[in-house]
Amino acid sequence: MQRRRVGVSGLEVSRLGLGTMSWGTDTDADAAGEVLTAFVDAGGTLVETADAYGDGAAQCVLARLLADVGRERLVLAVRCTLPGGALGDGPGRAALLTALDATLARLGTDHVDLWQLPAFDPTVPLEETLSAVQVAVYAGKARHCGLIAPRGWQLATVAERARALGPVTVPAAVQAEYSLLHRTAEHDLLPAAGHHGVGLLAWAPLGRGVLTGKYADGTPADSRAASPAMAPYVQARRNERSGRIVAAVLTAADGLGTSPLAVALAWVRDRPGVASALVGARDTAQLAASLAAEPVTLPAEIRAALDDVSGIPPLD
Repeated sequence: MQRRRVGVSGLEVSRLGLGTMSWGTDTDADAAGEVLTAFVDAGGTLVETADAYGDGAAQCVLARLLADVGRERLVLAVRCTLPGGALGDGPGRAALLTALDATLARLGTDHVDLWQLPAFDPTVPLEETLSAVQVAVYAGKARHCGLIAPRGWQLATVAERARALGPVTVPAAVQAEYSLLHRTAEHDLLPAAGHHGVGLLAWAPLGRGVLTGKYADGTPADSRAASPAMAPYVQARRNERSGRIVAAVLTAADGLGTSPLAVALAWVRDRPGVASALVGARDTAQLAASLAAEPVTLPAEIRAALDDVSGIPPLD
């Protein structure tokens, strides 16, 4: 699997990342172990997790697997979620550092490679949030920092303030949803990221599963959309516009002799500014389908057709 630099930083990741949202809930430890081993064996390095996934269950599962695959072979990207409490519910220094320590304890490691913070909170001084990054980096607990789904102006503000404080607080990455069905990052986030040398980790690159074509003729009984808990998450990407885009993806896949999943994933993976596309896999079969996209490169005419059918109107 090919690797890429994250923005202009020295951090390098596999261009396909493995998400762990379902670990400890829909995916048990044995299945997660098989998926992680297959991912690493294929050359994957980037593993994304969060303290909110299963209320920490995903990180506990990952901790049990690190020794098997080798911590040194992975780039751990951790999303920090602040549930609130005695230390406050915003990204203050105490709350952030306490959350990071809890994550490190769950993972059984002394550092994370990319610590991703809530994008912006007007109730907490930005300098205080950035000072938490300084403390974490200087203490060796985090190697790089990133932001979770900021607006373009928020990223620009953080980047400018961070440079004034010192290079260790400058974000290397942003993580945001990006797919043929959801291209709003192109309005302001991707331009801002490109200007400030920040790489994008794209989550839900398959349009929450819709771009695989599995919902073209209905809702399979074993799909996310059939689950009461996950149905709203998927339904948000099922509409008349998405139907047209899925039809175009199916046509492209048929013409290329590959899967709709590979077409949709290759489109996101090779967009300007994308460092890695994050996929989830409940089992090795699902992972294999994503890995099969690695050698796929979309011809210019197909990419142009997909760009056209999925295009979004510019902001006024």
